[in-house]
Amino acid sequence: MGASGWIGGILGWVLFGPIGGLLGYLAGSAVDGYLNGSIRVQKTTYSPVEQRNSFLVSLLVLSAAVIKADGRTLQPELNYVKDFVRRNFGDAAVNEAMQMLDRFTRQDVNIYQVGPQIAANMNYSQRLQLFHYLVQLAMADGEFAGSEKSVLEAIGGTIGLQNADISSVIAMFYKETSSAYAVLEIKPSATDDEVRTAYRRMAMKNHPDKVATLGEDIQKAAAEKFRKVQVAYEAIKAERGMN
Repeated sequence: MGASGWIGGILGWVLFGPIGGLLGYLAGSAVDGYLNGSIRVQKTTYSPVEQRNSFLVSLLVLSAAVIKADGRTLQPELNYVKDFVRRNFGDAAVNEAMQMLDRFTRQDVNIYQVGPQIAANMNYSQRLQLFHYLVQLAMADGEFAGSEKSVLEAIGGTIGLQNADISSVIAMFYKETSSAYAVLEIKPSATDDEVRTAYRRMAMKNHPDKVATLGEDIQKAAAEKFRKVQVAYEAIKAERGMN
């Protein structure tokens, strides 16, 4: 089934605005008919099927932006999208969805144009769920690149999510070992022995017992610093496979 199959069933609000333009590239005159003649005024309410199809198309458009963020299109990412579509939209949607994703990855997806359209037509919970999916997609190949994180942060902003929610979802999957090295006051190029030495030095320097005489509040603050040193050390050990 080609793109015309979904359009024949009416996709909903994605037929308009910048996402409609991306669909026009795929479906040619079929979408042009909606945009230029068959439907002259955008609807303000959409059926559950139209909302569902619009959600899926929006997901595919933004998936293309995330997939291209690191300059590569990897099979684990494509498999993740395919499995998600199959689980949530059924086998019948898979082939057409993957064809659309392939075409979207060949286009210039301007997230600053499509994001506001999504924000205007999805409620907050739907957008948050969409963002959660996109962050999981970034991890599908086992690596969460900094370029993917930057694109995701931009997407979160353009679809109208709060900064706290953007950071919270990303933090569930993205671990920055560079910040862990900074906590231990060393560089990522440090050897394993240098990492261990740095940890012992920082743990000793930040141990809360060293400020016990200064009062409970200061000791609590020192304990928090000490905990961050431990968390940083564990993150580096996990990343390097250190014992």
